[in-house]
Amino acid sequence: MIRFEDVSVTYDGAAEPTVQGVDFEVPEGELVLLAGPSGVGKSTVLGAVSGLVPHFTGGTLSGRVTVAGRDTRTHKPRELADAVGTVGQDPLSHFVTDTVEEELAYGMESLGLAPDVMRRRVEETLDLLGLSDLRDRPITTLSGGQQQRVAIGSVLTPHPSVLVLDEPTSALDPAAAEEVLAVLQRLVHDLGTTVLMAEHRLERVIQYADQVALLPGPGEPPVLGTPAEVMAVSPVYPPVVALGRLAGWSPLPLTVRDARRRAGDLRRQLDGENDIAPQGRGELRDQPHTTRSRQLRTPPELLGAPTPRRWFRRTRTTPAAPTTPSPHTAEVQALSVTRAHITALRHIDLTITPGETIALMGRNGAGKSTLLNSLVGLVTPSSGTIRLGEATPHRTAPQDLVRKVGLVPQEPRDLLCTDTVAAECAAADQDAGADPGTCRALVSELLPGVTDDTHPRDLSEGQRLALALAVVLTARPPLLLLDEPTRGLDYAAKARLVDVLRGLAGEGHAIVLATHDVELAAEVAHRVVLLAEGEVIADGPTADVVVSSPSFAPQVAKILAPQHWLTVSQVRAALHPDHPDPHPGADS
Repeated sequence: MIRFEDVSVTYDGAAEPTVQGVDFEVPEGELVLLAGPSGVGKSTVLGAVSGLVPHFTGGTLSGRVTVAGRDTRTHKPRELADAVGTVGQDPLSHFVTDTVEEELAYGMESLGLAPDVMRRRVEETLDLLGLSDLRDRPITTLSGGQQQRVAIGSVLTPHPSVLVLDEPTSALDPAAAEEVLAVLQRLVHDLGTTVLMAEHRLERVIQYADQVALLPGPGEPPVLGTPAEVMAVSPVYPPVVALGRLAGWSPLPLTVRDARRRAGDLRRQLDGENDIAPQGRGELRDQPHTTRSRQLRTPPELLGAPTPRRWFRRTRTTPAAPTTPSPHTAEVQALSVTRAHITALRHIDLTITPGETIALMGRNGAGKSTLLNSLVGLVTPSSGTIRLGEATPHRTAPQDLVRKVGLVPQEPRDLLCTDTVAAECAAADQDAGADPGTCRALVSELLPGVTDDTHPRDLSEGQRLALALAVVLTARPPLLLLDEPTRGLDYAAKARLVDVLRGLAGEGHAIVLATHDVELAAEVAHRVVLLAEGEVIADGPTADVVVSSPSFAPQVAKILAPQHWLTVSQVRAALHPDHPDPHPGADS
């Protein structure tokens, strides 16, 4: 159905091809997973299938890509639209209408389908993706995960024979991700749809793949094989595979079920060892039941925060003078937020202490982003109060507020406004009053290999996220807010992020992560706060909250239950305390 014949793509101005030597076939009615580290060209390979590369992106494509017998060099994207449905990493760039129902119908209208066919398919898709209650909602009022489901639904309604999906579950909560993947599996098995999908969260998708096409590194040809074969040699792999490698299991398990069946000996080895709860602060790292009231005895000096670039004018700030911090970095009392007649938050009570990392979790639309936006002053409470020290966010002048809180939003491009990585870093250093090179050093730590002259728009979604994170971290704000910080990040990049966050927490910075990434929460969070329908339904130590949740428990917790192990790194430390991790970051 999809055939790559010695395909290479070189973008204008690039010294080397982004991808080269791509030569494999995706058979009809199979789901093939495209895997590999960030920046190796996965999105370019997907774009070549839909014709976006090179007709829209520019550059030179050598070799040949055919889809259902059509050569993408001679067929532009509109000439492939009836056969290929594409969802990119950024759902907002996908939409052309105002409401959910209109967006689901638009593709069929473009193809000239009959109204009765359109109506039936819209209803089917609303039910398939759990969007029925949102059919009349303006797309701009949806959460990022809800927008992702609408984007997927809009390409399903025309019934294409090929689906090309770039990070389709990156913004979805675990339950919603399972629903979407179950729909894709039904399309593959029942209707013979061919799916080519790139995804970094392999723990979610590896068990659904018929084959895996691995892009090992820049310019290297892909490795094609069964999931078990490819995971045995892949530089990126999910926690279940990492645990199998650690335990020496062969063949490697790909699902929690398979791993549990083989984990008896490992559980006996670990029996009697102290479970190690994930901690960001060194003094607490070996204590499994840290309470939220625990604080550092001597909080560090608090530094100013950068100006949020989309919402506030750039303002140069200087480090704040040493102050005596309050017991809490932030206090939220009886907070409620109503927007467009929708109650997004209801009576939220929350305290955030210096040095604490909190994972804010819950299904799409639960109110996580609204809470973060309230903490940074972008949303005015309908009732209740928020205090950042002595400041009330929505009533505080921007030049004062930026000294207290920094936000990395879901869309990293909102923070990027210059033409090169070097210029972005220089601007961030100036905004934060930091030494020249501070931001660039953070970029190198989070995502090595990105050159100074690269334009931010030429970065992958994960690379843009890393750059935006570095911009905010340059000022090292006392309260750091991150909204889905691991979207588009591979396991190694995520491990580098974990190290940065642990370092910041160790210095006394409070961190709140709104995330669907249960593995990240297990690795770095002291506390998990679960939201549902705008209300807090659980708040406690990470091990206590996630282990009892079938949706939010990490893979290791499910495999080794009832023991309270959360990550492979904890298991490795217990089994081999004198030996460092040979593959740092691969299982975070």
